[in-house]
Amino acid sequence: MARTARAQAGGVARAQAWRRLRALGRAEMALLGRNRGVVFTALFVPLVLPFSVRPALSHVDLKKQGLTLGTTMLTAAIGFSFLFAVYTSLVNAFVARREELVLKRLRTGELSDTEILTGTALPAVGIGLAQAVVVSAACAALLRTGAPKAPYLLLPGLLAGLLISAGLAALTASFTRTVESGQVTALPLMFVSMLGSGIAIPAEALPDRLASVCELLPLSAAIRLVHGGWTGRLSGHEALGALATALAWTIVAVFAGRRWFRWEPRR
Repeated sequence: MARTARAQAGGVARAQAWRRLRALGRAEMALLGRNRGVVFTALFVPLVLPFSVRPALSHVDLKKQGLTLGTTMLTAAIGFSFLFAVYTSLVNAFVARREELVLKRLRTGELSDTEILTGTALPAVGIGLAQAVVVSAACAALLRTGAPKAPYLLLPGLLAGLLISAGLAALTASFTRTVESGQVTALPLMFVSMLGSGIAIPAEALPDRLASVCELLPLSAAIRLVHGGWTGRLSGHEALGALATALAWTIVAVFAGRRWFRWEPRR
């Protein structure tokens, strides 16, 4: 009897939490839609940037590395979605809501800190996921990438990339003073990830010693899983290593973003 009552109370609490998250997510989406610069960066930049990578790929012997143009550009597009649709847009969102005292007011209500951060991140994460689906369909039709050879690796890679990007955005926002300075504080991770995580330059094209170091970057394992999910070229040992690294970075990013997030304005 008591166990049934506890189960019912837990179900009601989860339903109420989900309703609060949806309400906060809708409000955040409305605020996001009013900022045309952020909308352009989040929606269109990740779709356009992969075409800027194509000339550089002409200097790489993709066939020698066991790569194809389609899967390489697809991986780049999804990686750019992690960086622009999720990471940079969320840095701006977290900083703007903090400096406008929105987050501080939300903390006085029923929402927990985790719910506030999650609800604020939901629209950006949803956009990043939607872009990945659209890009995958477009590349399958135009570049003949076909269906993913190992979808059981693709899905964890997408989930890890989205969560790591959101967690690191919260962490970056903690030491970012203004929305304008967020364009600077987000640059180090963006450049390092683009060059070393297999987004703009395939990891297979890097020197072996450099590639082994870059494998430890936050988004490297997620990008490797995404690419391996399409090509099916990851061995069992490599897949387990990438999954373990992606899980470790997901835990670290989410914990660090939640633990050191700054709720008071930096004025």
